[in-house]
Amino acid sequence: MQIKIAETEDEFEQIHALNYKTFVEEIPQHAIRIDKRLVDPYHSLNNYFIALHNDKLIGMICYNCQRPYSLEKKNVDIDSIVLEGRKNAEIRLLAVEKQFRNSKITFKLLQVLIQDLIGKEIYLGFISATTRQGEFYKKLGFIPFGNIVGKEGAYYQPMYIALKNLKGELHP
Repeated sequence: MQIKIAETEDEFEQIHALNYKTFVEEIPQHAIRIDKRLVDPYHSLNNYFIALHNDKLIGMICYNCQRPYSLEKKNVDIDSIVLEGRKNAEIRLLAVEKQFRNSKITFKLLQVLIQDLIGKEIYLGFISATTRQGEFYKKLGFIPFGNIVGKEGAYYQPMYIALKNLKGELHP
């Protein structure tokens, strides 16, 4: 397995396909599409880290430092949490192919992403955590805030973390 920054057109096409599988077929957040491809509205702003196995995408995560974040477009107030003069990022699109979910891929993706964010002096990370995995994110040190957003079958809890407070294997 290789963890790297997404760079090639083929890697981005695989990202769009995994994005579709995860956020349309598994978590019904977006509408069904014939091409089975979902390009994130923040794609041009996202910085993607991917996990590859034999050049096949098996996991991904990304972040975006430019506001407004997707949470803000869902009417989540993050200004009460943001500290003046500190850099922030929204962590997005954590997805792992089903057959690899019981491995350490998620932790490895998060580890690389967090090291990158800390290296860029990002202080807070915001996420929309699927309510299906809320306890997982809490164990990592994420703190819920605001109201649950989304729709039936695709509810998300806004969460944040001061990156220096991440727990467990993710500590730099």
